Amino acid sequence: MPSQSPPFSDHPRCTVTGEPRHVGVEIELAGLGVEALSSLVAASVDGRVERLSRYEHRIIGDARGDWGVELDFAFLKRRGRRSGNDGVPEDALEAMIRLGAEQLVPVEVVSPPLPIDELGGVDRLIESLRRAGARGTGDGLTYAFGLQLNPELPALDATTVTRYLQAFLCLHDWLKERARVDLTRRLTAYIDPFPRDYVRRVIDPGYTPGLATLADDYLAANPSRNRALDLLPLLAHIDRERVRAAVDDPRIKPRPALHYRLPNSEVGRPGWGIMAAWADWLAVERLAADPSRLAGVCTAYAEHLDQPLSGLVHPWSEQAGTWLDVPDAP
Repeated sequence: MPSQSPPFSDHPRCTVTGEPRHVGVEIELAGLGVEALSSLVAASVDGRVERLSRYEHRIIGDARGDWGVELDFAFLKRRGRRSGNDGVPEDALEAMIRLGAEQLVPVEVVSPPLPIDELGGVDRLIESLRRAGARGTGDGLTYAFGLQLNPELPALDATTVTRYLQAFLCLHDWLKERARVDLTRRLTAYIDPFPRDYVRRVIDPGYTPGLATLADDYLAANPSRNRALDLLPLLAHIDRERVRAAVDDPRIKPRPALHYRLPNSEVGRPGWGIMAAWADWLAVERLAADPSRLAGVCTAYAEHLDQPLSGLVHPWSEQAGTWLDVPDAP
């Protein structure tokens, strides 16, 4: 446990090139179809809807980039792409599948990379979606919907990537408690925890890999998108062929950002927005930017993992919080 630790440094707001950092946002929801959701997003960002198919739309005209709206069901998206946007009505089979899918899979809105200081605008969009009838996790027994944040890293060198990964691994249990992850989502594989042996290896003080070793270690232990923090898009941006050789998944989209998948999407709950999840994520940012404190947390967590019975009395989610200068969750 720390004693009289100095205040945290602030999180990096710019990349090493001096450009402001950006964050992508993905929100899964029900209660609105692709058409209605697209219209609401377009109105919010003063854009216009481009219909790629019945199940995939793009909102263009925002100077920050295009937004996406889609039904998150690969079969229907493939079927919709074959039909295109030629006005051909869906057949009875497709309609039946769509109606069933809408009870289980979300419609998703995907933002372009947004400047960090403009994230508050997403909460205004969420409020308009809620008023229109959007529903999230907790509003249905089968709704296991997530909020996903894609924070651009300030640098792509091995030290920076390793520190962010270490900081997240050390704070995973604390973040999970703060997020109050819904039981329905915890029962799925979408946000599986990292293997214990892998965690222990990465948080070891002697773990200082180059990018190739870091990627190989990650891919060997985590050949899946289903992690609370998915590094595959980042690693694919750094070395696409290395990732492709280990994980054959066309859904991996290379980008210089992490893919944080832990929080619930509670778009139907009055007052809910993304800023609470973002504030919790900033604990990872600040820890990664503070090498001395990060080393202390890693050492403490390694000792905890080496003595698993200690967690029965003092859960790591509580111990981790003692290293952080953040208020209690509401």
